[in-house]
Amino acid sequence: MSESTPAAVAATYFEALARGDMPTAMAQLGEQVVWHQPGAHRFSGQHIGVEAVGAHLGRMMEASEGTFQLAPTGPAMVNGGFIAVPVRFSATRSGAAMDMAGVDLLTIQDGKIVAVHLFSEDGAAEDAFWGGA
Repeated sequence: MSESTPAAVAATYFEALARGDMPTAMAQLGEQVVWHQPGAHRFSGQHIGVEAVGAHLGRMMEASEGTFQLAPTGPAMVNGGFIAVPVRFSATRSGAAMDMAGVDLLTIQDGKIVAVHLFSEDGAAEDAFWGGA
């Protein structure tokens, strides 16, 4: 079986997210993926392993009452196994809303995403939306 290029892995991941196809998106993650969730809110920190990341994303979806959405807003920028993708993400929940730009930085090795670093344009607003630890 031929190895997917980092750009192809990232494209598959983001296309699956846009369709709401979480099984395909999660299949792009390596077993020991390290997810770096920025900020000072209840979801911040490192989440290690595909199961932990899946649970983390499920908790965020639950907290946003199923409204969290993320979509690429420009082309992927490729530097070997590093892929930076400009994104827009939004969510609403009882009395609160969030809608902002960000960058997702993926590290891809051997056809799998092994690390995810997330950046948002307004960390304080994101912290306020997700709430305290």
